[in-house]
Amino acid sequence: MASPYRLADRATRERAEEQLAPAAARSVRTRGRARAEPEDALRTAYERDRDRILHAKAFRRLKHKTQVFLHPDGDHFVTRLSHTLQVTQVARSLAEALSLNETLAEAIALGHDVGHSPFGHIGEEALDPYVPGGWHHAAQGVRIVEVLEDLNLTWEVRDGVRAHSWKITPPPATREGECVRFADRIGYLSHDALDAVRAGVLQVRDLPARTRSVFGDPGSQMVGAMIEAVVDGTLSPANTTGAVVMGADALAAMDEFRTFMFERVYESDTAAGQKHVAIEVIRRLVDHHLAHPELIPASYRDTEADPVTQVVDYVTGMTDRFALATHDRLFDDTAGTRMRPLLVTP
Repeated sequence: MASPYRLADRATRERAEEQLAPAAARSVRTRGRARAEPEDALRTAYERDRDRILHAKAFRRLKHKTQVFLHPDGDHFVTRLSHTLQVTQVARSLAEALSLNETLAEAIALGHDVGHSPFGHIGEEALDPYVPGGWHHAAQGVRIVEVLEDLNLTWEVRDGVRAHSWKITPPPATREGECVRFADRIGYLSHDALDAVRAGVLQVRDLPARTRSVFGDPGSQMVGAMIEAVVDGTLSPANTTGAVVMGADALAAMDEFRTFMFERVYESDTAAGQKHVAIEVIRRLVDHHLAHPELIPASYRDTEADPVTQVVDYVTGMTDRFALATHDRLFDDTAGTRMRPLLVTP
């Protein structure tokens, strides 16, 4: 009896990509990998990248890395891993609605935060003095997938990880990377606001009137409205560049909301209260391992890198709880570095 199933192999899915929008990335036209590999029989190049990221150690560590709240009392606060999954869902929704390559958007989104340090963006501030030009999690993410875990990803995925942050230039080279940029901002603004309400830092009525008027309240209503604003802006006749964009009014509302979140949540008195503690923990760990490089595990050491880079690789790879446990093991608490619940930036 013949099987009722049809083999949906790589070639079949590559042909399906030809039905995407002209601006979409096609896996058969990838700029390739650093090392050439035989093609997979079942998966496209971007599907292989997605799977490699999902199985990476750096991806697994995201479940114990801060998004906004460190050591929250409840079980429903966003972590760096749940944020990543939310960004992935939004990026896929945008790519599908715009007839772009959903799998490429998914792979970039899954990998976009693998380079984050402990304690969110406060960790970046702590590490800046050790790296000429400053340390950024996006560059570390590229280093992780290219060197420390050597995933040999396609150029398009690595480019999307490199440029997922809005302050990074040049911007992503693919429309799918642009989707992830918006998805990241949609994800952290909407869900960080929910966490702030859950923590009692904000009430929904505190949000700017224009935010609630344009996007609704934090949660699924806001996420859906923001996705629609990107789709509408991108498909608008006024968008002559073809880039993934929001319309001017919606973008102004999002920018006002982001400014509000920085003032009331990310840079609030609550956050500032223990910001110095997080910075002290990371800098103590870096300085101690610079003095004792033999403590860096061989499994997480790039022996071809300079000593500072080797230490920064190790410390930035730590989860929040591992960083705190290592600190408490190495140092006493005379400096008052034992942490209470902490707010950090997105």
